[in-house]
Amino acid sequence: MPCSSTPVGGARDLGIEIQAGLHTGEVERQGRAVTDLAVHVGARVAALARASEVLVTRTVQILVLGSGISFTDRAATSSRAFPDRWNLLAVEHT
Repeated sequence: MPCSSTPVGGARDLGIEIQAGLHTGEVERQGRAVTDLAVHVGARVAALARASEVLVTRTVQILVLGSGISFTDRAATSSRAFPDRWNLLAVEHT
């Protein structure tokens, strides 16, 4: 997750706490806006991340298999956007 964990680590080095959430899926463009379930899931995952934490969905974990990125089970959640329980994982910082 260099695209998310590097800024989190860099910000922490500056004394700033940020959080990130990652999901992947199809989106729909409506003018300049992007919408669809994947957008809502990504926003929800980001909102659940703690300070200096990168949370990802199982979908992202599967896509990066073999990359050497390690994860820790973090939470199971549901919302109106995705009523089934989703297991989220935290990226382990090295």
